[in-house]
Amino acid sequence: MTERSLTLMAVHAHPDDEATSSGGVLARYAAEGITTVLVTCTDGRCGDGPGGVKPGDPGHDPLAVAAMRRAELEASCAALKVTHLELLEYADSGMMGWPTNDAPDSFWSTPVDEAAKRLAELIRRYEPDVVVTYDENGFYGHPDHIQAHRVTMAAVALTDIPAKVYWTTAPHSAMADFGKVLREFGVDWEEAGIEEDAPAQLGLPDEEISTWVDTRAYGAQKYDALAAHASQSENIMFLRMGKERFTELMGIETFLRVRDRTGAALPEDDLFAGLR
Repeated sequence: MTERSLTLMAVHAHPDDEATSSGGVLARYAAEGITTVLVTCTDGRCGDGPGGVKPGDPGHDPLAVAAMRRAELEASCAALKVTHLELLEYADSGMMGWPTNDAPDSFWSTPVDEAAKRLAELIRRYEPDVVVTYDENGFYGHPDHIQAHRVTMAAVALTDIPAKVYWTTAPHSAMADFGKVLREFGVDWEEAGIEEDAPAQLGLPDEEISTWVDTRAYGAQKYDALAAHASQSENIMFLRMGKERFTELMGIETFLRVRDRTGAALPEDDLFAGLR
């Protein structure tokens, strides 16, 4: 019998989320022979349509947008060498306060225990050693990110399988650098999808971050994965930087470890510390 591969599962809200905060670890660990599983919770129907047409505007077809974004997600996974892609296919809830939040089939309106049971089935199937998702605020308050956090933590509790669980985060020092780069490229926080006063509330002080993973060797793959989501390029300001600057800014991925059965010392530079 062959020995079971170590497995990483990343649970994200929308197509393109996988590339931003965890594209580096997905690419790095795939290259190291670890099985990688991406679970995408929504269909992304509230994203831009062809030509940048916005949700609710004439010509925006939510189902066509969802189909287009699924194809882009598959291309992103190919760039990151993701082993398995799983789609929960809940309807994208849109930004907080949008009418789509309350649609009967939206992820935000789905009972947590119902979605958690579905995710728990995937956790039992793949037996991930490490699970990655968002913090309680979904990093920046998006309803689907918050729901992904709730559903993931409930599914972990149901299964008790993962040895380690992490929440994506950003050090305050990096947020300051990010703000400088945005200004350099003529982009403000609101255009980046973040309220102007939010950056000071996002992420964690550097000393509180448990895990710093160097993924700079996989910066080109991460950039290509993000670029695969071409229909959303108007909203993905990172693509304006080019691969070199993008890797410089986004090459270290940071996490808060919230569950651990390995006893690995902190801070750590490997999500699989204590497991190999």
